[in-house]
Amino acid sequence: MANATFISPDGNRDELSIASGITLMQAAVGHGIRSIVGDCGGSGACATCHVYVEQQFLDKLTPMDSNEQEMLECASSPVKDNSRLSCQIAMHDHLDGITVEVAPTQW
Repeated sequence: MANATFISPDGNRDELSIASGITLMQAAVGHGIRSIVGDCGGSGACATCHVYVEQQFLDKLTPMDSNEQEMLECASSPVKDNSRLSCQIAMHDHLDGITVEVAPTQW
């Protein structure tokens, strides 16, 4: 299990313990974090789980593939250098303590 903190657009903070292999999107939706929509169910086809990853964890993530890059181009909120789709971030021990800020608009 690894801990992750989600900061919603309204400033609310939710900390979850997430099993290895579960994505941030799956954990957020499963625990009722409403600011993460996950409309496509985690297939990387909608950008409704757009988050901004804390800088210190960016190098620990699996590199972004071209599909994720294309989906982020369709995101409703501004894309930043630390933008990722939370459905593409599978939790593992080396990500323990990660904090993500949920993008303000998911639609």
